[in-house]
Amino acid sequence: MRAIVQRVKFARLSVDDQQLAEIGPGLLVYVSVGAQDTPQDSRYLGQKISGLRIFNDQDGRFNLSLLETAGQVLLVSNFTLHGDARKGRRPSFAAAAEPAKAQPLLDELAQQIRDQGIWLAEGKFAAHMAIESLNDGPVNILLDSARGF
Repeated sequence: MRAIVQRVKFARLSVDDQQLAEIGPGLLVYVSVGAQDTPQDSRYLGQKISGLRIFNDQDGRFNLSLLETAGQVLLVSNFTLHGDARKGRRPSFAAAAEPAKAQPLLDELAQQIRDQGIWLAEGKFAAHMAIESLNDGPVNILLDSARGF
């Protein structure tokens, strides 16, 4: 699984001009499931996102996680993170999981984060979504479960 984790002051998500989700300070997380991913990848990424120390302490250092800051998460499915544009001009998405495989692994990831006591909102799987956010920092971290365990 691949993720882009953005520290945000807020994030909102809409589908068909209807707002579905909104968070205050926390993390906007774009996630893509790879064709080779397993539940172990969901567990790894859930623990990593929950414990990622990218919030400032009183000295302005990255020492706090969502667990210490009561931050929230907006989790957004984004298969394009598995896009490969090394050849030609049109990206290939062959490395991304099919929807029937991706949806349960994304659901497991969401549950992993909720199980840590973190408030989580989600986008709508396979929908065209409009996302508005205010990046805080900016702070953007790339995570890839294939390189993590």
